[in-house]
Amino acid sequence: MLVGAGIGATYVRRTTPPPEVAEPRPPSSAPAVRYAAVDPASLAGWTEDSVAQALPALKRSCAKIAALKPETTIGSGDIARSARLWQSACATIAQVNDGDAALRAVLEQQFTPYRVAIATSEGAANERGTFTGYYEADLKGSLERGGNYQVPIYGKPRDLVTVNVRDFLPAGAALPGGVPASIVGRVDAGANQLRPYYTRAEIDAEGAIADDADVLLWSDDPVAVHVLHIQGSGRVALPDGQVMRIGFAGSNGRAFKGIGSILLEAGALKPGTASMINVREWLTQHPNEAATYMNQNTRYIFFRRLDPSETEDGPVGAQGVSLTPLRSMAVDPRFVPLGAPLWLETTDPDGLPLQRLMVAQDVGAAITGAVRGDVFWGAGEEAFSKAARMKSGGGYAVFIPKAAN
Repeated sequence: MLVGAGIGATYVRRTTPPPEVAEPRPPSSAPAVRYAAVDPASLAGWTEDSVAQALPALKRSCAKIAALKPETTIGSGDIARSARLWQSACATIAQVNDGDAALRAVLEQQFTPYRVAIATSEGAANERGTFTGYYEADLKGSLERGGNYQVPIYGKPRDLVTVNVRDFLPAGAALPGGVPASIVGRVDAGANQLRPYYTRAEIDAEGAIADDADVLLWSDDPVAVHVLHIQGSGRVALPDGQVMRIGFAGSNGRAFKGIGSILLEAGALKPGTASMINVREWLTQHPNEAATYMNQNTRYIFFRRLDPSETEDGPVGAQGVSLTPLRSMAVDPRFVPLGAPLWLETTDPDGLPLQRLMVAQDVGAAITGAVRGDVFWGAGEEAFSKAARMKSGGGYAVFIPKAAN
């Protein structure tokens, strides 16, 4: 989901944008990155991981790549390749049914791993970055307002407008540095102008969109809804026992600020204590103050009901495929193309090595940087606990199809 820096340590995570929203920032605003081809044998844990566990995730991503026009370019810079080349490599993955050795052999034969590093001003390259975690939120809700169910979960407003900035540039012109590819706002009919969309406070406290957006569900817990906004997807338990999955449909385009950072700045939490677990506990125990602090995160997320056929295997990420616990990762798509296999080298929240094959299948507004990732841990309290505590140093290599001989 958008807001995503993982929930570990600073309680910032993501709301997962769909592919059209998750467009990479213009290269001119991106820091320098280096890609160094390496031997798979140099990857820590390469022969120990049960890589075949990532096959379902790989095949789902390959199915998306197969639908692209062959001449489409995937990736940029040194790792830019045609979709045709990706489709050929994916065809070999499709032939692997099981077995770690078989998949490992395909990856070695068809792909080259490139270590990703940030180029420094001194000319060096830093391969170390930060890895956090996220999960699928759980909450209770009702299709009807009543009783304890008073907190709205909105669908995308009818008056929300997304402007493609490139449509206003000369043909072939690059976006100026720092200029976003799209702008979200609303049309002020009286002034005949496009204005920024309403803030979280205007929506929640003032009811600014009551006439322009449908309520998908009513929840009984404002803190759980805020967590949902940060995670970008969730499972909602209805009074009749049914479970509805909902996912990202859009945002108000406002800047995201993690609630953990907000509570730290306010002095409500002490440095080093702003984990997701502590943040959720503090907000729940201070309901009268919680709304004020939550409204300081002006970004607001709108949701859509997900068809069961979309989410049979899990919540949907930015690539449009179901996410796989501990095999799907959110990345910055400026540096790592969605659908690419990744070799992750970091530690889990308990300090144990986390060296495994992952797939880049999601993005997050707070997941920015060449060496930055957000590990999807799944759903439920155990996944929440893992994601909430994860903030680990590490690095990764991205697998790119080998050029045809």
